[in-house]
Amino acid sequence: MSLAAFLARVDQLDPMRWSGRVTNLVGLLVESDGPAAAPGDFCEILAGGSQAVRAQVVGFRDGRLLSMLLEDVAGIRAGDPIVARPSASKIPAGPQLLGRVLDGFGRPIDKLGPLIASSSQTLDAPPPGPLDREPISEPLVTGIRAIDSLLTCGKGQRIGIFGGSGVGKSTLLGAMSRQNSADISVIALIGERNREVRDFIEHELGPEGLRRSVLVVSTSDRPAPLRIRAAHVALAIAEHFRDQGKDVLLVMDSVTRLAMAQREIGLAAGEPPSQKGYTPSVFNLLPRIFERAGRFRRGSITGFFTVLVEGDDLNEPICDAVRAILDGHIVLSRQLGSLGHYPAIDVLQSVSRLASRLATNEQQSAARKIREALADYERSEDLINLGAYVSGANPRLDAAIAVRPRLLDFLKQDAAQHAPLEETLSRLGELARAIP
Repeated sequence: MSLAAFLARVDQLDPMRWSGRVTNLVGLLVESDGPAAAPGDFCEILAGGSQAVRAQVVGFRDGRLLSMLLEDVAGIRAGDPIVARPSASKIPAGPQLLGRVLDGFGRPIDKLGPLIASSSQTLDAPPPGPLDREPISEPLVTGIRAIDSLLTCGKGQRIGIFGGSGVGKSTLLGAMSRQNSADISVIALIGERNREVRDFIEHELGPEGLRRSVLVVSTSDRPAPLRIRAAHVALAIAEHFRDQGKDVLLVMDSVTRLAMAQREIGLAAGEPPSQKGYTPSVFNLLPRIFERAGRFRRGSITGFFTVLVEGDDLNEPICDAVRAILDGHIVLSRQLGSLGHYPAIDVLQSVSRLASRLATNEQQSAARKIREALADYERSEDLINLGAYVSGANPRLDAAIAVRPRLLDFLKQDAAQHAPLEETLSRLGELARAIP
């Protein structure tokens, strides 16, 4: 072990042990007399006096400490010691993480050997202040034509990807993780099915994407606090590389399952349910997660966060809250997906709030004409399909109908295809010139 790695291990040791005793256990919620700990801190329960079971403090009740288990409850009994572990709020960090797959504890699960990192990072850092941020002025190239041309994103921007189940959110994220112009990708898979994790790594991300990425995985069968911890682990890793002056792409799939995990914790701790059963702590967690991304003096974190739209309702509480916080949203349409249109981006419902600052005047003018043509066709689509529209009645609509096949071909893109920015902007200009 190198000296730096050894010092990092020493830095993680607890100089003092605070302990208490388990008094009650209901489901995953543990009630204990002590130790001295605050909400968000981590503890270990010595089940049967020997086996360590990790838990996270979620609150207090009648002078007792409330913790939620992060592991199996087997073997826990009343009176078992519970010990505070402040060191659990730090995770290993460094270039050794690239190409690795970690769990919610920051431990490798890819069977590539132990992870000996050169430094450590605080898990739950507060979001930087508003004056610590730099203006977002440099575009991020995603390699996706529909985004780079009509929904220009910048390094340090936070974008939501909204869509129902099965409309291609993971496929789109995988393509962007492979093709983007950032230095490093940090990908958090929160609440995914076990099967989807390996599929994402092998089919969506691929060896090339994995080589420059760090994956943090906490599947749907893991306890709610561990799913939330995985999100904080991914954020801490992204912040470590940002502090090294890197441009980091942070991908989180999905925010909805993260919110469900926090709702589960809040209800167990006695919080009153509010909108659609979501507790107030859910709406407190979301900005704390999103505001840790941005552009700073030494680097940037560009965030892409997927939102699972329940019942295709874009106004449900989580969608509404996320859309209000982020710097833009990309809406995936089930109708386009059913027609085989990939990526199924509904351009008219999507917006990048920084596109006007990042794109050139020529690109903005061309994008405006494309949007107008799409809107003109959409307004009259029923008439066109019924054969009720007479050619020549509306010159703008005639132009939109004529250019539509070329426009749809431009917006479609195979998942494995990378679109260079120069080629994308050239084709965008040609399409715009074809519209009077």
